[in-house]
Amino acid sequence: MTNRRSFLKTVGVAAGGLLLARTARGARAKPDRPNIVLIMTDDQGWGQTGYYNHPVLKTPNIDKMAAGGLRFDRFYAGAPVCSPTRASVLTGRACERTGVPSHGHPLRLQEKTLPGALKAAGYATGHFGKWHLNGLRGPGVPVLGDDTHNPGAFGFDEWLTVTNFFDMNPIMSRKGVFEEFKGDSSAIIVAEALKFISASVKKDKPFLAVIWDGSPHSPWVASDADRKPFSKLDQRSQHHYGELLAFDRSVGVLRKGLRDIEAAGNTLVWYCSDNGGLGGITPDTVGGLRGKKGSVWEGGLRVPGVIEWPARVKPRITGYPASTMDIFPTIADILGLDDSVLLDPVDGISLTGLLKGEIGARKKPIGFRFNKQAALVDNDYKLVSLNRLRGDFALYNLKTDPKESKDISKDKPEVFNRMKAAFGKWSASVDASIAGKDYPEGKVRAGEPESHFWTADERYKPYFEEWRKRPEYAGRLKPRPKKRPKKKPKKK
Repeated sequence: MTNRRSFLKTVGVAAGGLLLARTARGARAKPDRPNIVLIMTDDQGWGQTGYYNHPVLKTPNIDKMAAGGLRFDRFYAGAPVCSPTRASVLTGRACERTGVPSHGHPLRLQEKTLPGALKAAGYATGHFGKWHLNGLRGPGVPVLGDDTHNPGAFGFDEWLTVTNFFDMNPIMSRKGVFEEFKGDSSAIIVAEALKFISASVKKDKPFLAVIWDGSPHSPWVASDADRKPFSKLDQRSQHHYGELLAFDRSVGVLRKGLRDIEAAGNTLVWYCSDNGGLGGITPDTVGGLRGKKGSVWEGGLRVPGVIEWPARVKPRITGYPASTMDIFPTIADILGLDDSVLLDPVDGISLTGLLKGEIGARKKPIGFRFNKQAALVDNDYKLVSLNRLRGDFALYNLKTDPKESKDISKDKPEVFNRMKAAFGKWSASVDASIAGKDYPEGKVRAGEPESHFWTADERYKPYFEEWRKRPEYAGRLKPRPKKRPKKKPKKK
């Protein structure tokens, strides 16, 4: 395997980020072909931004992005955990349709993807950070070059990637070549993304840069300087908020980098989190909403969301319900791509009209299924089930009751019954997708990997001896038992 013969090289990243040379004024994306940057945090709750007046966390750079763009007050992750939401970003489809019902499941190779569509349209495509769509579970490790489900298999020209969450001083994979980095993970992937962006601009080529951070996911490792503002909190919360502080600083580096190469004006930057906030962190991560990561309550699904695009989007705040499933349809619509670049059924919608001004009610509800849980968001109303298989549903009015405290199913029987029927129809179509009915073959192709821990993967075993020394894998890789000396045979 070429991966096992690859070399390690150490790369240092300064806290201030990467200085980029100013390029010629002609190196710009055309107005109808904007550059695209998608930024996603890992486990950042809806309430964890400065613009929502968090009691301890300051996020000046995210706040500037929100103040200069379209801020969504009701933006939804595609699922209440990470891998499914990432699948929804790349496909515009509900996660179960794509073969990713929960974390650590592989995205099916039969899916049509955003990077694949943009690559075919002449874009340079790059992925930086967490992947988690190749079927591997456990802390992030470098993605193998011959992994059938690496980012390149889905349309990324360049990728510097790990399988899952990652923290300080990570070891990552650049298209199969392992590289060891020094510094904060957020700073590293933003610096690497800016190198890719700068190279694309110099070539006068529009780009898609997907930056999927590993913060603020456990095990939470922040620098002493980033923990200092939170010294009154418990240790876990200090590290958690310290990681978000570092992420916000990297957002500032990214925005400055785009300005330095004069690409900021026609670059659409879309920022969000992959699921709701965590429990066991103080102060509250979800802004007072009900539930947390892993639940279909608002606290598990609603996340921060901002689109900044100076050339086209004027600053404002919207209460329009939108989701990660809308990202691919919106970008495809902006670029005028054929509808065939998306695989039917598409669950997301284009938000191009919303970029110009308010467009009234959302015409297509947003559906969710996660294990036995389910939800359907239809503008002000939300249908919720903690056990859809049993048929238990409740109805909430998010406009008057954003904390989902009062079930109004008996007060609004017409709305309740209409939404239950709509969910049933949508859910049946998801079942058909799971069976592969959306694909030309009419079935799921054989050979998709099963979800499993990389510690049980034969391909990674050659690295175990070296990785036992790494703190992020402490306790994951047990030392090999010492060989006992052979007993000498007793003399007769």
